[in-house]
Amino acid sequence: MSIAPNGTLIFTDTPKDETYVQFDVNGPPPKKEHVKLKHFPLLNAWDDYIWNASITYGVPFELIKAICVAESGMNPSAESHVGAMGLMQLMPRTAEGLGVADPWDPEQNINGGTKYIKKMIDRFGDYEIALAAYNAGPGNVKKYGGIPPFEETELYVKRVLEVYSLFLMEQPKLPF
Repeated sequence: MSIAPNGTLIFTDTPKDETYVQFDVNGPPPKKEHVKLKHFPLLNAWDDYIWNASITYGVPFELIKAICVAESGMNPSAESHVGAMGLMQLMPRTAEGLGVADPWDPEQNINGGTKYIKKMIDRFGDYEIALAAYNAGPGNVKKYGGIPPFEETELYVKRVLEVYSLFLMEQPKLPF
């Protein structure tokens, strides 16, 4: 991954020079501490919708954004092999149950996904378990009494919490 002079993110499997950073969306975020997430334009494209959902549902902005990064790489057109859609990768039945008419619409997708993670947080009382439920379903969390022993879910929870932590560190410090 590299950033073009106009701010566009460039993803490739054949890097052309040393400005490229290896980035795997299926693993933890890059370990380069000098990378400032605020300099990635796509990470900021949907901030207004994320802020509105954060305020509406009382879920931290940084957590919602971390879920979007982990789920879709901030791509509103992302579709998984099982049919999950959009920024927060809503399954069709889940989207319908949340009142999301168009899961491809970034605002509706973020609102629906935030409403759902809020339900999981309220139900399980813990971000780790709520994230596991978001990924593997609340039935699996209940069945296993916590994070299910699924590699995908274990990696997902770890990835979201690591990105969440990075976003928390990016916040400007108040002068008082």
